[in-house]
Amino acid sequence: MPRPTHFEIQAGDPARAIKFYESVFGWSFQKWDGPMPYWLVTTGPDSKPGINGGLHARMGPAPVEGQAVIAFVCTVEVDSVDAYVAKTQNAGGKICVPKMPIPGIGWLAYGNDTEGNIFGMMQPDPAAK
Repeated sequence: MPRPTHFEIQAGDPARAIKFYESVFGWSFQKWDGPMPYWLVTTGPDSKPGINGGLHARMGPAPVEGQAVIAFVCTVEVDSVDAYVAKTQNAGGKICVPKMPIPGIGWLAYGNDTEGNIFGMMQPDPAAK
């Protein structure tokens, strides 16, 4: 079955977005040597499950606050939703859906980065209720 193998983050201010994701998740960014401004995003070692992605300047109009999400939402596995909620807020992001249990799976919260993109943070915990 098809699986996600790459993601892209659109940013009104790529430098600000890079700083945000480096600060919150420790991801690394490498400028691509191609025809457009694009950064390759490394989220962890190839020996662990997960995907890497890219970041580029947002094309077209900025998202409108209060509108439905028209995008894929990538969820990042974390060891503590509470700690990453705090990191998100400390890095200038917002929490748009507070921590909630996904029974038998874990704890989930949704945040907005400094560019208004939504992302999920999941702490595995089979005892979550």
